[in-house]
Amino acid sequence: MERKIYNPENGPKAVGPYSVAASAGELLFVSGQIPMVPSTGEIKTGASVDAQARQCLENLKTVLAGCGSSLEKVIKCTVFITDMSKFGELNEVYAEYFVSDPPARAVVEVAGLPKNVDVEIEAIALR
Repeated sequence: MERKIYNPENGPKAVGPYSVAASAGELLFVSGQIPMVPSTGEIKTGASVDAQARQCLENLKTVLAGCGSSLEKVIKCTVFITDMSKFGELNEVYAEYFVSDPPARAVVEVAGLPKNVDVEIEAIALR
């Protein structure tokens, strides 16, 4: 199985020493997407959880498209959130992006995330 690295040109850039996405065969592993605006590099700290989740999912959509995939091909998402009391807000936005046959998902409350954001979303998808 061949490994391929992706850093889509119009997608968000990695904020550390890792690739935005990598594939092994037909599986695509997308690194955690934080609420960074790709065109400006602005990090949406201080924004509401739903605004941050929306930016994360837009970033995920952009990365997937740049790798020849889409949200419809996502098999599993892991969502990291700093405040589980915001779970309902997160779910409302998430449901807008995964309307039918949503992928498997885990939501994990964490003490902190990169760049002091409140939401990060990673995914595994088919290419």
